[in-house]
Amino acid sequence: MIDYFVFTMQVILAFMGVYQLIFTFFGYYKRKRSVHYPAQKSFAVLIAAHNEEKVVGALIENLKKMDYPKELYDVFVICDNCTDRTADIARELGVNACVRNNPHLRGKGYALEWMLKELWKMPRSYDGVVVLDADNLVSLDFLQHMNNDLCSGKQVIQAYLDTKNPHDSWITAAYGVTYWYCNRLWQLPRTNLGLANYLGGTGMVFESNLLKEMGWGATSLVEDLEFTVRCVQRGINPVMNYDAKVYDEKPLTFKASARQRLRWMQGHFAVARRYFFPLMWQGLKEMNLSKIDTAIYTINVYNVMFGFIFSAILYADKLLPGEPHFASLYDYLPSLLVMTLTAIIYVQFPIALMLEKVKSWRIYLSLITYPIFLASWWPITVYAFFTQNNKTWSHTQHTRVIRMEEIQGK
Repeated sequence: MIDYFVFTMQVILAFMGVYQLIFTFFGYYKRKRSVHYPAQKSFAVLIAAHNEEKVVGALIENLKKMDYPKELYDVFVICDNCTDRTADIARELGVNACVRNNPHLRGKGYALEWMLKELWKMPRSYDGVVVLDADNLVSLDFLQHMNNDLCSGKQVIQAYLDTKNPHDSWITAAYGVTYWYCNRLWQLPRTNLGLANYLGGTGMVFESNLLKEMGWGATSLVEDLEFTVRCVQRGINPVMNYDAKVYDEKPLTFKASARQRLRWMQGHFAVARRYFFPLMWQGLKEMNLSKIDTAIYTINVYNVMFGFIFSAILYADKLLPGEPHFASLYDYLPSLLVMTLTAIIYVQFPIALMLEKVKSWRIYLSLITYPIFLASWWPITVYAFFTQNNKTWSHTQHTRVIRMEEIQGK
């Protein structure tokens, strides 16, 4: 009986892999954006910050230089349980420092929920709310692109997520490759097919009226995925603006990266547990592909975990003395087909880099160590499964200041 179960799981995992592989081919082309509106939408730019005195100043300076009328946006730094000079730096640079002290409810989701309630009390109202992390930098035309989308009727928008320090270590290079790949071959295909895009935690823009109506309500360790699902449930597909760029600082070391990714996977399990079945059932009843696709995305974390477990079972079975106990799906497929699919999967990453016009030879060279980064997701995900009820938010430390001039000069 168990051998049938193992084989069935292989078929399901293979189906999920082929499903995502098919999507990637719709990311090979990118439509030109031609809609332009005069600057008219006002924005509240929220910066989530916890002890970010080293980096928050560079972002504030960056935001003050944006190519958008200064009277149409205000910057608010959410100084969440800070014990350093984050609030002082915000005030010195002439923006709003909003201090929150609640050691029992920690994390960006809770901080945003608190800040939005404070924002709605203020005398000025805004058309849109921008959410950034303190270690970010943004393209100077960021708000103009978001103005265009809001004027076009978009309600939830995700900017293009880029990496501001891909050359710092093999880990940051791996993050860079991952984000370029996801932008091009995960997000863009869904844009081209009219499906829901996924929010990425920063570089997010929301129509204010929608936020007031829905409330934030996303306080898990992956508040971005949680809010994505809540939008899709309501029939609102988040969209991606490929031209508005956010540069995010990535952890330098494997240890810091593993800690960050563990938090992501713990939160991902929680969201999958809560939302997968209701969203999938809703999508099937309505024959709504966006809801079905988003539901499938929520359980991607299980695909990673079971892929690792069943691969380990099959490899161990082949290494043990005697005849194998379990049939491998690969034994029933033509060798040429298996080799072709394997090659396509691995070649996607350099293809994504070329499509994104990445020119750094160091990034292409990092593809040698990239499989180690990919493989490390397996034990992290398995550990996350057994610790998914741990909702302790962990802070990523930032060690140096990078300014927009340095990024543009590379």
